[in-house]
Amino acid sequence: MTPLEQEIRRLIAIDGPIPVARYMALCLGHPVHGYYRHRDPFGAGGDFVTAPEISQMFGELIGLWAAAVWQQMGTPSPVRLVELGPGRGTLMADALRAAKVLPAFRAALQVDLVETSPHLRQHQQTALEGAGVPLAWHDAIEDVPDGPAIVIANEFVDALPVQQLVRQPRGWHERMVGIDADGRLAFALSPDPLPHIERILPPGLRDAPLGAVFEWRADHLATELGRRAAAGSVALIVDYGHARSAPGETLQALRAHAYADPLDSPGDADLTAHVDFEALGRAAAVAGARIFGPIEQATFLRRLGIAERAAALKQRATEPQRRQIDAALARLTDTVSATAMGRLFKVMAIAPPELAALPAFDNDG
Repeated sequence: MTPLEQEIRRLIAIDGPIPVARYMALCLGHPVHGYYRHRDPFGAGGDFVTAPEISQMFGELIGLWAAAVWQQMGTPSPVRLVELGPGRGTLMADALRAAKVLPAFRAALQVDLVETSPHLRQHQQTALEGAGVPLAWHDAIEDVPDGPAIVIANEFVDALPVQQLVRQPRGWHERMVGIDADGRLAFALSPDPLPHIERILPPGLRDAPLGAVFEWRADHLATELGRRAAAGSVALIVDYGHARSAPGETLQALRAHAYADPLDSPGDADLTAHVDFEALGRAAAVAGARIFGPIEQATFLRRLGIAERAAALKQRATEPQRRQIDAALARLTDTVSATAMGRLFKVMAIAPPELAALPAFDNDG
C-alpha cells in the first residue's frame, strides 16, 4: 500500500467516499506523495513519452508558430512566452532555439514556466540554462503577471482533475471513490443526484441512456485563458481528446508505458482523462476569446511544415538518424487508427476576438 493510499483511506474514514476529481487531484498533486511531486514520468525510463520527447521538430514548430503569432499580435515588447506543465523543458528549449530566426521576437521574450514539481523544475533549469532570455517559475497561471503573452499547454489539460457523473433513474449521480466490502478502494455513486445538473450538461447528453458517464472539468483554466485572450494574449492547447462533448468514460492510469488500474497504488501512476475541447472552447469564449479549432495534430503539424523540416534534418543525418526522423514524423502525424497520435491529439487556439487568422488554422475561427 502506497503512503498516499493510506492518506486517502484516512480521508474516506473521516468524511466518507471522495469525488473522483478529488482523488485524481490527490494522486497527481499531493504535496508530499503526489505523482508529479516525487518522480520524473517522461521518457523511456518513465511512464509515458510526450511529443517534444519524440522529436525536436515538435518544439521547433511550436516556437516558429509563436514567433508568427507575435507578429500578428503587433510585435508587443516585452511579451511573455508561457508554458503550462513544461515537463523536462524540452519543448521550450527547442522552441527558443527555433525562435532565433526572428531576433526581435527573442529579444522581446520573457519566459514563464508554470510548474508545481520541484523535481521537474530542476530539469527545466538545466534544459534552459544559457537560453539567453529571462526565466521565471510559477505554481499557477494566475501567478503569471498580466500583459501580452503566448501560452503553450501541451498535454497539460488532460492531467487536470475530472469530475464524473453517471446517469441513474433519479438523475445524474457523482462518481466517488470509497472502500468496498473487501476493504479495497472502489468506485461508488453518491446516493443523491446532483441538483440542477442540466444547467451544465450539453444538450445532447440530456437524454443519455442509464449508466452513461459524463466527464467535465472545472472551467477555471479555460476562463483564465479566455480572460487573458480578451486582453490581447493567445493560447495554444495541444492534447488528446474529443472535438465534441459526448458521454463516455476516459479516466485512465499509465505506469511504465502500460495501462493500469486507476485505483491501484495511488501516487505511483499517471492519471489522465480525455479533453473535451468543445467544453474548453465554450468556457473560453464566454470569457471573451475567439476560438480556433480544434484540428487534428497531424493537420496542424503538416500545415506548419513538419515534412519539410524532417527532410531538412535528414540532409545532414546519418542513415540511422534518418530512420529515427522518419519514425518520429510518422508517430507525430499518423492518422490511420482511432488511437493514432496525429488523429487522437487535437490542437485549439484561444485568441483575442480581433485576430481574424492564426497560423495553421482555418481563418473562420
